[in-house]
Amino acid sequence: MDSIARYFSAHSQNLVGALGRISRQPLGSSMTIAVIAIALALPSGLRIMVNNVRILSGSLEAAVDFTVYLDMSVDEESAQVLARDVEARPDVNRAVLIDRAQALADFRAYSGFGEALDALEENPLPHALVVRPAGGTRGDVEALARDLDEMQQTALVQLDTAWVERLRSLVELANRAVDIATMLLSLAVVVVIGNTIRLEINNRREEIEVIKLVGGSDGYVRRPFLYLGLCYGFGGGIVAAITTAAGLGLISPPARSLAQLYDSGYRLVGLSAGQTALLLSAGAILGWAGAVIATARHLRDVDPT
Repeated sequence: MDSIARYFSAHSQNLVGALGRISRQPLGSSMTIAVIAIALALPSGLRIMVNNVRILSGSLEAAVDFTVYLDMSVDEESAQVLARDVEARPDVNRAVLIDRAQALADFRAYSGFGEALDALEENPLPHALVVRPAGGTRGDVEALARDLDEMQQTALVQLDTAWVERLRSLVELANRAVDIATMLLSLAVVVVIGNTIRLEINNRREEIEVIKLVGGSDGYVRRPFLYLGLCYGFGGGIVAAITTAAGLGLISPPARSLAQLYDSGYRLVGLSAGQTALLLSAGAILGWAGAVIATARHLRDVDPT
């Protein structure tokens, strides 16, 4: 038990010592944490943008809805049965029947040709099914459309395949860009912290030599620098989370005003509690990793003999 207590006591002392060393150098520490925060906030902000675009577009699933126009000979009861059969397919998430009367009312309301429609003796519009594929943009929309087009009751399937492909490509491009930016900026955090730890090792070179001369192990010498890197990374993560929230707060009012112009109550969504915890953890881990790399490289150069 005594050895365990000494172990945790040594680590707690190193953590407190790292915090004290950061506080004693407010200007330099603040600049380092600011650089780390910027590197962490940029991919976080990009991820928030992608998430909001996905939410705003109905998770991109509504964009792949397509319409199946039924033959004029199909009555309403048969159309309802067909809608239930289509919705029961494993590759279909939802199938909504738009009957002829509703289709005519919608066309009258939005087309501006109400007077012309009054001149018609009968409703020229067929029943239609609005189908949402189960896989969204990742599903095989074209195959589903072909199957429904081959039904006897189908007159026409309206599917903008080119738009679906463009939408899928844009989503994939955005996700890939965010992933690449995250990796590059994570590497930048490691480099910044590694360089900071290198300077710290050089400043404490004589102290390290004395510790090694009296028998201090490499682990004992390395531990304070690891905690210093962890504190820098965690501090950068905190500032990045605050910066991201502040940036979202600045753009939320104009975004809300824009949404109101389109009769929408949509509000921007920021980082969740889990994502914030992940951001802080990522900052701490990157800080630790940068310190590990720096100490492995530069502590070998400190030779007390």
